Amino acid sequence: FFEKSNNAHRRGKLFLSIKMISSKASFASKRKLLHLLSPSIFSSASSLPENNPITATTIKKTTPSTISSHSLSTTTTTPIVELRQYHLHPSQTAHYTQQTTLSSPLRTSHLPLALFAYPETGSLPLNTAFHVYHYPGGLSERATLRTQLAKETEWKEYLKNVKGCMMEQRSGIFVEAKIGLDDVKGLKYYVDNPRKDGGATDSTKSIIELRKYQLQLGYDTVPKFLSIYSQALPYKLRAPNTHSTTELVTVLVSDVGSLNTVYEVWKHGGSGVDDADGGALMHCGMEAMEQSRQSSRGIQEWREGIAEIAKLAISFESSVLKPSEFSPLK
Repeated sequence: FFEKSNNAHRRGKLFLSIKMISSKASFASKRKLLHLLSPSIFSSASSLPENNPITATTIKKTTPSTISSHSLSTTTTTPIVELRQYHLHPSQTAHYTQQTTLSSPLRTSHLPLALFAYPETGSLPLNTAFHVYHYPGGLSERATLRTQLAKETEWKEYLKNVKGCMMEQRSGIFVEAKIGLDDVKGLKYYVDNPRKDGGATDSTKSIIELRKYQLQLGYDTVPKFLSIYSQALPYKLRAPNTHSTTELVTVLVSDVGSLNTVYEVWKHGGSGVDDADGGALMHCGMEAMEQSRQSSRGIQEWREGIAEIAKLAISFESSVLKPSEFSPLK
């Protein structure tokens, strides 16, 4: 592929010429060529002679970054989910909660909020505001809506009031995994159909169970996980004695942030149906979660699935969150 120009060699410079990049050249040959080219050669493209076969335009079109770019698996039309975590100062949590509740109509009218909750126990730090947004229009919709909200005077006042409450802010982009089960409604359902507390007390309100899998590195790890999980999940969902209020909301796979991370989002408790007489009752979320977890542990197919998943995982964490009063998912 390469030959040295004698004149260039005498001047201590190296000029490269490509003898063959045509439709007949294999993709592997082109890729090998591109990997051999150093960054310094690319940066000096504009200084190459006019008769040199490599031009700035040619290089721009054939750099590896333009041949294959998969740092984001999403496009502007792929729905995305954003998880935001604000770690609050313990002495300021009550003030933040109050101000955030008061301004919630502005938030929900501008952003596709699915969940706003605070950790009760588990791996997530206490005094953390955990909020989830579902953007059907993808990254471009997220940018547009957040820009519009930022212009609102009321929103600016809200941020001014709560800025001092926050010690750290985190954000990550996820995509919803396609499990292929009607039982799993997905986040958009709750954005479009926000739930009411229905007069629930603190002891009978629903809880959100967040289960996090940190998987090993590798392109095949997440697909393997989802394949095993999808096959074993129906047995867990239909385990005898599973609480009537337990439901899998969604499964999220990280796309921007800590990669190869998978979240299960479960809801337990709250308004449900009493199997005895068909009447509506309020159920304790913690008790419902424990009952459902105990039921699934006796199912052999689910145990076998988890055993295979364990081979792919680095760590596993769980947290229990209490939804705020304005959270659509609760």
